[in-house]
Amino acid sequence: MIRRFYVNNFRCLENFELPIAGQSSVLLIGKNGSGKSTVACALQILQTIARGTSRVGEVIKAKDFTGGRLDVPVRFEIEVELGGSQIAYMLAIEGPGRVNQLHIKEEWFAVDGVRVFSREFAEARSPGDTQFIKWDLAALPLVQNPSILAFTQWFSRLLLLRPVPSMISGNSEDETHELFADCTNVGAWFSAILTHAPRAYGQIEAYLHEVIPDFDDIRNPVIGKGAKTLVLSFRNDLGTLPIPFQDLSDGEKCFVIAALVLAANESYGPLFCFWDEPDNYLAIDEVGHFVTALRKAFHNRGQFIATSHNPEAIRSFSEGNTLYLHRKSHLEPTIVRRLSELQVNGPLVDALIRGDVEP
Repeated sequence: MIRRFYVNNFRCLENFELPIAGQSSVLLIGKNGSGKSTVACALQILQTIARGTSRVGEVIKAKDFTGGRLDVPVRFEIEVELGGSQIAYMLAIEGPGRVNQLHIKEEWFAVDGVRVFSREFAEARSPGDTQFIKWDLAALPLVQNPSILAFTQWFSRLLLLRPVPSMISGNSEDETHELFADCTNVGAWFSAILTHAPRAYGQIEAYLHEVIPDFDDIRNPVIGKGAKTLVLSFRNDLGTLPIPFQDLSDGEKCFVIAALVLAANESYGPLFCFWDEPDNYLAIDEVGHFVTALRKAFHNRGQFIATSHNPEAIRSFSEGNTLYLHRKSHLEPTIVRRLSELQVNGPLVDALIRGDVEP
C-alpha cells in the first residue's frame, strides 16, 4: 500500500503530495487539465525505472520540468508498506546544465528508516561499499539487494490503467505479470495469472457471469506456433456463440480487464491499481456496479485509485475518500484538497455540474 507520494517540478505538480495513507480506495476528481492523469504519469516514470529502464533520459524529458524550469530538479518520493516493512525511495533528476544531459542529482532507498543505498551524482554508497554509476542512470535497477528486488518486483506489477479497447486484440505469444497501461498485452497477462493461480479462473468466470448475463466461458486457445488468443463464449436457449476478444465491444473488453484485476489482486496481490476513468466505454447503469466491485475487491487487500467525471462513479465513493484536484490556470500548479476541506453547497454532483466547487 502506498503511504506517501510526493512530486515536485514535474509538469503541473509542484510541491504536490497525494494524501492517500490508510485509504484502500480513493477517487480523484477535478476539471480537465487539473492534474489527475499527471499523477499516474509520475507513478509510471518510477514503474518504468523499476522495470529496468535505468537511463533517465528515456523516462523523462526537459519539457516535463514545470514551466521549463531546468534549474530545479524533478523530485519523486514514495513510501510504501510492503511485507511488514516501510520502504521509501527518492529520486531527484537534474536538468542538463552540469553534464549536457538529464542526470541524477540524488537518489536513495531505505527500509524501516535505514538507508540501503544513498547516491549523489555518480557516487552511490551502501553499507561497506561505494560504487560509481553513470550520471544518467538510476541506481534502483542496478543495486543488488533483496529489499530492492522485492520493491521493484511489486512496483513493476502496479496496475496503471488507461485501456484503449480498440487496440486490444487479445492475442499473445508469452506470459507477463506486467500489464501495459493501454492493456494491449492483456492476453499475456491472462496466461500469467492462470499459470500462477489456476483457481483464479473461477473468480474471473463468476465476475463475468454477473456483469454479462449470457456469458458462458473464456478460453485462450493456441492459434499458431507459440501464439494464443482470448475467446469468450456466450450461451442462451438458442445455443452457444464464441466471439474472439478483438470483436467484443469496448465496454465488454473493460469488463474482462476488471475481472482480471480482481483475480490478480486475490491471487498474487496485494496490488496497487490506478485506473484513469474506469467508467469510460460503459453504459450509465453499469458504472456504479463496476466501480463498487473494484472498491470492494481492494477493501481489505491492496489499494485502488480511480479518476472520474462520471456522476455515478462519484456517487460510488464517500466524502472521506474523494480528493479534489484544481488549477486556476495552466500557469499555476495543481492543488489537492479533501472534500471535507471544501465548502460545497448541496449535493457534490450538482455542485460539480454547476462549477461551484472551489478549493
